[in-house]
Amino acid sequence: MAIVRPYLRIEGEMAMIEQLRIYEIFENNKAAFHARFRDHAARIMRTKYGFQIVAMWETRFGERTEFAYLLEWPDEATKTAAWSAFMADAEWSQIKRVTHAEHGLMVGQIEDRLLAQADYSPAKGRSLLQNR
Repeated sequence: MAIVRPYLRIEGEMAMIEQLRIYEIFENNKAAFHARFRDHAARIMRTKYGFQIVAMWETRFGERTEFAYLLEWPDEATKTAAWSAFMADAEWSQIKRVTHAEHGLMVGQIEDRLLAQADYSPAKGRSLLQNR
């Protein structure tokens, strides 16, 4: 069951939040991580729980390889409910068990940040997904 809610409008503007997730990933199983995220995690997030993935990147930070992605949410309650449902998803739990057994630990440290747009942001008051 997808948790999809319409974006709220406040004084003519979209009331939304962006969430930045940064995962430490490992060179020895980086391809397996990307396959798991692309083929399974992103699919489950989008189709079952209404995650709006804006963009995804791979980056280096010092000696660390990282995978970062940006999500957009209509509000914090929707974000919290969707993440709870996703983390409890039986299909996702099984995929994690299988891929961990086959490839070992795929994610190290995880950073989770809520982003608040500055008043002078070019994107202030609009969805980052508008031009898709």
